[in-house]
Amino acid sequence: MRRPLSRLALVAVLFGSGGAALAAEGTKKPATQWMASAAQTARAARVEAGLAPIVIEGEKPQSLTLPQWMALYRIPGLSIAVFDKHAIVWARSYGVKEAGGSEPVTLETLFQAGSISKPVTAMAALHFVEAGKWSLDENINDRLRSWKLPENDFTKEQKVTLRRLLSHSAGTTVHGFPGYAVGAPVPTLVQVLEGVKPANTSPVRVDLIPGTKTRYSGGGTSIVQLMMVDQLQKPFPQIMSEAVLKPLGMTQSSYEQPLPPDRAARTATGTYSGGKSVAGRWHVYPEMAAAGLWTTPSDLARVALEVSKAKAGKSTRVLSQAMTQQMLTKQSETFGLGFQVGPGTNEFRHGGSDEGFQAALTSFSDTGSGVVVMANSDNGFLLFDRLIASVASEYGWTAFKPEPESPSTQVDVLMRLKGVDTALAWYTAKHAAGMKGLESGHLNQLGYRLLGDGKGSDAVRVFETNVKLFPTDANAYDSLGEAQLQQGRKEEAIASYKKSLALDAGNANAVKVLEKLGVPTGK
Repeated sequence: MRRPLSRLALVAVLFGSGGAALAAEGTKKPATQWMASAAQTARAARVEAGLAPIVIEGEKPQSLTLPQWMALYRIPGLSIAVFDKHAIVWARSYGVKEAGGSEPVTLETLFQAGSISKPVTAMAALHFVEAGKWSLDENINDRLRSWKLPENDFTKEQKVTLRRLLSHSAGTTVHGFPGYAVGAPVPTLVQVLEGVKPANTSPVRVDLIPGTKTRYSGGGTSIVQLMMVDQLQKPFPQIMSEAVLKPLGMTQSSYEQPLPPDRAARTATGTYSGGKSVAGRWHVYPEMAAAGLWTTPSDLARVALEVSKAKAGKSTRVLSQAMTQQMLTKQSETFGLGFQVGPGTNEFRHGGSDEGFQAALTSFSDTGSGVVVMANSDNGFLLFDRLIASVASEYGWTAFKPEPESPSTQVDVLMRLKGVDTALAWYTAKHAAGMKGLESGHLNQLGYRLLGDGKGSDAVRVFETNVKLFPTDANAYDSLGEAQLQQGRKEEAIASYKKSLALDAGNANAVKVLEKLGVPTGK
């Protein structure tokens, strides 16, 4: 049995035909796996073998290997880092950097972290709170210089503050950002906040009384980005590098958008749900604080480990013990300051989604245990719960509560294995039986996956079933109209958009499409 070496001479363990040795952190040959010991090699193998099987009523449970799951969901590449007892214990990468390609994903392959950018940004913002640069509870407008958040009736008494922005309780709008295609005009952050061209999202405004409700807002995090740049007078990537990335040894990570050529060469290519690569390989995000971090699972694991150590008073590289404890204390319905926090547990977590990329971080501060998994596919989330649950089982996370398999995941698997007819029959039967948790979004997601896969007629059938099961859902009719229009079924599409507009008079998309089709709406 090979014994683990010191941090300065990390052990590499070879397994599988594609194994590459990582003799030290500074190796020039990118590795596809690293294990702290032979014992961890065995544990990693058990995680891979322990993925919950597919359960179809009336059939024997069907177990798949991790590569088989990736093939089922058309996930080209995946990378994972597992940590336990306050140290990374193994990391491994699977698949290829680009759909249809042959270059393997390695431990140095960069993925877009999506919204996991937000809690890392929160660490930097809180670092400067402790440095006296700004406070958690002052009016954010008192710190903004190049732009001001418009005051209105909602902000007359309660103000937008850093605390509320980091806990998604500031009442700000704009849930997320689609990014910008490589080569397309990229707006400034002020243009994003104002919602003016070339920005592709709405203005960031306050439409709820701050402090009264939790509502996820990437727009709010973008306000934090601008405030930090205004106050520190440095580019945001430099701020993040100096405050968090360099102190934590996150040598693979950067908030630069777009990435410089040397880092861009090490990126994975984003992949849509149908298996097609994102044009230009990925999107550019000027909303860096909300969605701009390029990183690896091992680097994100360092973030989680630092948070756990700081909470225990064993590190102050970024935050003090008191501030970290505040960060992990529930500030709104589901959030601390940056991270989502599990009720009654030491769990903190966050997910991420950029164009063609998915990521998930789950960690427990008391045991220093957790996992980070990243994929270059919009379908990554379909596999993440199963993979994280296997890690949790292997490492005995007693506080971990696995998510039950959602109807969305079940109908998707049925569609992939048995076809659209079987999937729709199952979902319709469950709806008739009153199965809990069913919602129009499940079939909507399925329909759009089929559209992305070029299966327009099947997509129309899914959307038609959706409106039958959820006849008062305006968005379901809107989606049906989109699919019908793509199939050249103009008159049917017009009828669907009219129905959507009748159910939701505020559906601006339906108005826009109908007017483009020459149908007056009276709006």
